[in-house]
Amino acid sequence: MTSRLHSFVDVAADSHFPIQNLPYGIFRPRGAEVPRVGVAIGGWILDLSVLEREGLLHLPACGGETIFDRLSLNAFMCLGRETWLSVRRQLTHLLSRDEPTLRDDAALRREALLPMAECELLLPVEIGDYTDFYSSKEHASNVGAMFRGPENALPPNWLWLPIAYHGRASSVVVSGTDLRRPRGQTKPDDAIQPSFAPSRAVDFELEVGCFIGPGNSLGKPVAVDRALDHAFGLVLVNDWSARDIQTWEYVPLGPFLAKSFGTSISPWVVTFEALEPFRTAGPLQDPPPLDYLQTLGHQAYDIELEIRLQSDVMEAAERVAATNFKHLYWSISQQIAHHTSNGCNLRTGDLLASGTISGPSPDSRGSMLELTWGGRQPLTLPNGEERRFLEDADRVTMTGWCQGDGYRVGFGTVTGRLLPAAE
Repeated sequence: MTSRLHSFVDVAADSHFPIQNLPYGIFRPRGAEVPRVGVAIGGWILDLSVLEREGLLHLPACGGETIFDRLSLNAFMCLGRETWLSVRRQLTHLLSRDEPTLRDDAALRREALLPMAECELLLPVEIGDYTDFYSSKEHASNVGAMFRGPENALPPNWLWLPIAYHGRASSVVVSGTDLRRPRGQTKPDDAIQPSFAPSRAVDFELEVGCFIGPGNSLGKPVAVDRALDHAFGLVLVNDWSARDIQTWEYVPLGPFLAKSFGTSISPWVVTFEALEPFRTAGPLQDPPPLDYLQTLGHQAYDIELEIRLQSDVMEAAERVAATNFKHLYWSISQQIAHHTSNGCNLRTGDLLASGTISGPSPDSRGSMLELTWGGRQPLTLPNGEERRFLEDADRVTMTGWCQGDGYRVGFGTVTGRLLPAAE
């Protein structure tokens, strides 16, 4: 894909969804009962179920079975890279400026191209399992220095393997879903015993998530150089966290209720084919990984990431941090290879999140925990309000994009508002 490729659909230069992108999602048109699969193009959604019905999309691997009239992307994701590439080529052709099939058929165009503003965007994938990694060296170093001192910032195993924990798939929600402040056990250092109350330290975590396409069989690890054959695409992730609950509960088994109250993802899944022009070198890994984690070539992606925060009295959201996905120490390929190295079987629709992505500068930290250094250095908003952690009615919006020559390949946004704790 190059910047010379254009669609007959008008797309603004700063749109996240030019013809070079074509991300997949699940949507429901206003007034319709049944969701279906669509592709974003500018401010429009291309209804793939209509194209499939009209015989304009050919998927030989399906044996005549329809794929794009489903409630999730799973049926398409499990078909593998050859099918994904074929459909991408067909969609690019149909949307190209010089192709008349869709461009010149007014009736078909009215049915197949729908204004995004008039559609409801839904959770794109039926998620079976959710794994949250801890793969940003800067984030792990910041958190470790905060609680253990800079000399013991990284755990002894951190530079040798991608650390992760098993999250809760049932509470993964699509962008725009508001979440309630969780209740839980907390214990300040000076308290004799814990208490049960609403968290006073709710945080956001800027992450990127990878959806698994075809899985692997139980007992058969995925080689690191074949890992991306199992990876369908990426979404933005806000892994909401209750830091005070986490501090009390995480020893010895790690995060539990502090994380499982909600994880937000963006509605459009950006494929690795769209991201291929933006491959870049990741951080130098020292010491070199063990053989099963060693990779060749560029394994990172140059994705600009931003976090914006808006209180209930602010007229607009304010950027509080900006970082880049290329800072991630452990790559997606290494995460998949390590996850399956013991024979664990990944399945279609599994979500693997990167963990908080922080950069080298103070304004590139991907969580409030880091931005305020554990609440000790409050963040001042433009209207003078201070934040140590999130307050009720605060809205967090994250966005990300790759900048091409005259076009962007973006993710849209993932947004959510923190509501008061349930009575």
